[in-house]
Amino acid sequence: MSDLSVPENEELDVELEETPAEIESAFDRPGRWYIVHTFAGHEQKVIGALNNIVKSRELADRIYEVYLPEEDVTEFKGGKKVTVSKRVFPSYLLVRCEPDPEIFYVIGSTPGVTGFVGAEKTRPTALTRQEVDNIIRPHVEGVEVVPKRRGPTHEFEINDTVQIKSGPFATFSGHVAEINEDQLKVKVLVDIFGRETPVELDFTQVTKL
Repeated sequence: MSDLSVPENEELDVELEETPAEIESAFDRPGRWYIVHTFAGHEQKVIGALNNIVKSRELADRIYEVYLPEEDVTEFKGGKKVTVSKRVFPSYLLVRCEPDPEIFYVIGSTPGVTGFVGAEKTRPTALTRQEVDNIIRPHVEGVEVVPKRRGPTHEFEINDTVQIKSGPFATFSGHVAEINEDQLKVKVLVDIFGRETPVELDFTQVTKL
């Protein structure tokens, strides 16, 4: 039997062959991806209506998937930092289906749908691979792909009336004059001794009235 032990103080020089990760792109699924425009706030209603149509008309082999792009964003509500799901493209859905005029008509006539995004109503423009991958991030086998998050959002607008919750000006109220989203700060005009004085505060130090 041969001696396979490694002599002391010697390193075993072995080249490890890297196996490339298999990437699954939503673009490679059956059918083509199209963008459908809906009435404002009707995205979920359209999804439900389309699902019912697919079941009742047995169109599962022609209308494959309805996708609502969402992402987690950080917001400040009531002075607290919370993570919520937000629609990336409000009033728009992605539908994966066969490029068939009959199917386009079925989808386009669904209650809540205003039409497809494309050059012609009878022949909508399908999304490219890059466009699909930018919206539906590819899945890498064995690797958790985390979508990029937007920067923290907030509930404040210019001229909003707010009350200061902490700091030397606590209990004072004023109007929002500036919003600095990069630094998560607002500049509030506070009436001090009859004169409006700008005070810079963190988002968490103020609340809307």
